[in-house]
Amino acid sequence: MKKCIAVAMLLMGSSAFAQDDLLKQLDQVQDSATVYSAATFKGTRIINGHSVETVGKNNMDFIISHRFGAVNSGANNFFGLDESQIRLALEYGLTDRLMIGIGRSSYQKTIDVFAKYRLLKQSSGFRNIPVSVTLFASDANNSSTSSTDLPFYTIAQRQTYTFQALIARKFSEKFSLQLTPTIVHRNLAENQIDANNLYALGMGGRYKLTKRTSFNVEYWYTPKTFAGAIQRDPRFTNTLSLGFDIETGGHVFQLHLTNSRGMIEKQFIGQTTGKWNSGDIFYGFNVARTFSFDKSKKRKSSGY
Repeated sequence: MKKCIAVAMLLMGSSAFAQDDLLKQLDQVQDSATVYSAATFKGTRIINGHSVETVGKNNMDFIISHRFGAVNSGANNFFGLDESQIRLALEYGLTDRLMIGIGRSSYQKTIDVFAKYRLLKQSSGFRNIPVSVTLFASDANNSSTSSTDLPFYTIAQRQTYTFQALIARKFSEKFSLQLTPTIVHRNLAENQIDANNLYALGMGGRYKLTKRTSFNVEYWYTPKTFAGAIQRDPRFTNTLSLGFDIETGGHVFQLHLTNSRGMIEKQFIGQTTGKWNSGDIFYGFNVARTFSFDKSKKRKSSGY
């Protein structure tokens, strides 16, 4: 009897292992028959806002962002180039789908942390997925100590949270489009007219000009009222940005014109005051440098 039970268990185990092997082989066949889209956007940003792209596993991006003064500030201010705001950021890929980041902006002395997870990747063939979807969440802390600008008293009141679904499609080798429904929650709004919850929709596109250059455009629409209630101070406007990307090896240069001085979601979605028709246009750029910490790739490139 014991021998029969042992034989039965052995057969069941062998069957389970065989099923596992079969499933693995099936997955490999499905992957080989699936073509995934690559480089929907060149970097993790379209211009101001995030793109669906994530940093690869064990890679880190160091990003330097600048926003100069307004063009209409005149020749005495060198048309805005005499002043600037800066943001420094590090972004690291924990996996090929999940990345985290931290940044510090001189504008409002803001510290922000975020996470991005690539939920779906556009593909054709065996797995036909029409769009790429990446989820984004961030926390920004306004650490300014100016008593005239801020009504904040506690660390909790200074927090602003942003939640986004980044939905993009690469229509061709040259043209990509992204929609970004967004919720921004402010623990304490900086203006009495502003609501704690701000709803917005981001729209961004990329048109590839050459192998290493592209033209980008980005627009963030934030309605003044939502569900019948005022959610934004009327003096704030929607953000429109035009950009030009240049890739050179491990660097990506993004040059752009925008009516927002802010470089993170809480600023360019809910606190933009510039107007294009008034010349409130800010020249800016992002420079991203990628560093790899993948030891296996280093060994291969070194000939080990």
